[in-house]
Amino acid sequence: MLDVSELHVSYGPVHAVRGVSLLAEAGRITLVLGANGAGKSTSLRAICGLQPAGGGSVRLDGAELLGKRPHRIVREGVSLVPEGRRIFAPLSVAENLRIGGYTAGRSRVAALADGVYDRFPILAQRRDMPAGLLSGGEQQMLAFGRALMAQPRVMLLDEPSMGLAPGMVDTVLDRVRAIADSGIGVLMVEQNVDAGLAVADTVSIVARGEVVRSGDAEELRQDASVVHALLGDAALAEEGTA
Repeated sequence: MLDVSELHVSYGPVHAVRGVSLLAEAGRITLVLGANGAGKSTSLRAICGLQPAGGGSVRLDGAELLGKRPHRIVREGVSLVPEGRRIFAPLSVAENLRIGGYTAGRSRVAALADGVYDRFPILAQRRDMPAGLLSGGEQQMLAFGRALMAQPRVMLLDEPSMGLAPGMVDTVLDRVRAIADSGIGVLMVEQNVDAGLAVADTVSIVARGEVVRSGDAEELRQDASVVHALLGDAALAEEGTA
């Protein structure tokens, strides 16, 4: 289990994350919702060591991660799929996967890649193709596969549906559900509220750097108007302070 407690992050004088607490449990998806600028992506970057934190705790199965370098956090079992996918476009699908498996050692890379190909058969068909020629949905699956090559216990997903054709959004988020069902904990930031709620187990709503509501996804699916109202209030509050 990934336990984020009272996380604080600042950019100079701007206190972007103000005591955020989140949980990602094995086999479950925690959905993080919020308006643009609410501190969601900043929280993910701090969890995986890409952004210095000013306070709080990030524990994976009781072991403190905060303050460790990003490559050490990957080795501990936390992988990030960044916003925009950030694949290596000139490299082939297979080469992108090999890069993702740098923590596993050469003897394990081929077996791990085979596991990714089993999970995403389209990548097996495209393994020798430059990654930049894949469709948006295929690139997102490659980004998932690259993160899985590190054998994570927890995956952090930053806007996995961003830039995808509407018909591909459900397909990609169904793959996220399958990743969680395999036993991996997922902490997912997602702007597509309805699609995210359809696959999530729990939800945390962030506004102005703080968690303003957390709860069971099924309850919020039954009354999605509550979520939309909270996000609308958050957006209005941020515009008023711009």
